[in-house]
Amino acid sequence: MFTPVEPSSRSERRRRDLLAAARRVVSDGGFRDLQMLAVAAAAGTAVGTIYRYYPTKAELCAALVAEVSARELEVIRSICEADGAPGQRLRDAVSAFARRALHNRRLAYAMIAEPVEAAVDDARLEWRRRIGEALAGLIADGVARGAFRPVDPKLAAACVVGAFMEALVGPLTPATLLDDDDKLAADIAGLCLAIVDAPDPTEEAPTEVDR
Repeated sequence: MFTPVEPSSRSERRRRDLLAAARRVVSDGGFRDLQMLAVAAAAGTAVGTIYRYYPTKAELCAALVAEVSARELEVIRSICEADGAPGQRLRDAVSAFARRALHNRRLAYAMIAEPVEAAVDDARLEWRRRIGEALAGLIADGVARGAFRPVDPKLAAACVVGAFMEALVGPLTPATLLDDDDKLAADIAGLCLAIVDAPDPTEEAPTEVDR
């Protein structure tokens, strides 16, 4: 028996379709190419339909940032909340984010660094805050276990997020040529771990001669 689709379900499906089309446009040309006509063509719909859901380009951009960010945050949270040594989980979380960003550099650059309207920057900051919350929980666990130095988890998480986001800006720039994405991701992850990693107690402190 045929069950009619509820209006809310149709609306949500159309919204997802529009954001998927917007994602394709940004993946090809960044936010600068995210024009309503281009999204309408990619979605196979009328421009007026887009304006019913997103009255301005800034609202569409902010919605896309939220959509893409939600998936990245889900990946990071799943790694942070998994079993295993805190240091390895932190490495894995940062490395996974970096590898995924490098896999679609144009889209990731738009999400992280491309100049945009203030409303989109607000969405980016909210995304970073939520990633920081996920990492703060992991860092707090590492501090409690003695795997990390005794630091403020929220402050340390902000430092880690700032570090790997900034480290990716140059490599994500469309004109940049990369030799090994996996090595770069691993290097960034290792440097982020160094922010919180506890000193090895077996290592001797440097002497005056060493200094």
